Amino acid sequence: MGMWIVIIIVLFVLGSMMALKPSGIDQRLDKLRMTARRLQLNPKLVACPDWIKGKDNEYGRGMMGQYGLILEDTHLPYTRYQMIDGQWRPDNNFVDTTKDELTLTVPSAIRANQSNTHTIVKKTNISLDKIPLDLPVSIEPYVKGLLTKANSIVIYWEDIAYVRPATNPAYEQKLIESDLLALKEKLEQWVLQMQKSL
Repeated sequence: MGMWIVIIIVLFVLGSMMALKPSGIDQRLDKLRMTARRLQLNPKLVACPDWIKGKDNEYGRGMMGQYGLILEDTHLPYTRYQMIDGQWRPDNNFVDTTKDELTLTVPSAIRANQSNTHTIVKKTNISLDKIPLDLPVSIEPYVKGLLTKANSIVIYWEDIAYVRPATNPAYEQKLIESDLLALKEKLEQWVLQMQKSL
């Protein structure tokens, strides 16, 4: 009887230790995000924005990877693009109401007594409209959206699908860096293209 108790305790301890070990997919995802961080792509796991089709092809549902590139001495317009049929398409529901830097700033003591009903609506920058993604084949099917604002460009994609064996059977750890470098290069190209149209 004492032998059975020892065996049960040993199995319990081993089971607890095995449960603490992260799964293979979690280890792959960690490697992907750490490589992206090293390449200054600033990866984050965020709730799917309400303008992007997420889980079950519903807008704003689920979680997805947000990889952003911050560019010093660059000013980009506030725009949103969705990936439709392998091309960037402007978000039709997006209207930029941010104020220009050249507008007069009224002190808050005066503003408190006045209602500000005048809103400036700027024309959306559509310089990337119908531009093909042209990303590595292991990344492209999972890209969902693109956001530019101030000095950053952000791409939303299902990074977990990149490392899952079911969705990416050709996954190889040695290709992570080259795929992310291609993504970074594309983000920089899109920034240059947007700046040409400003």
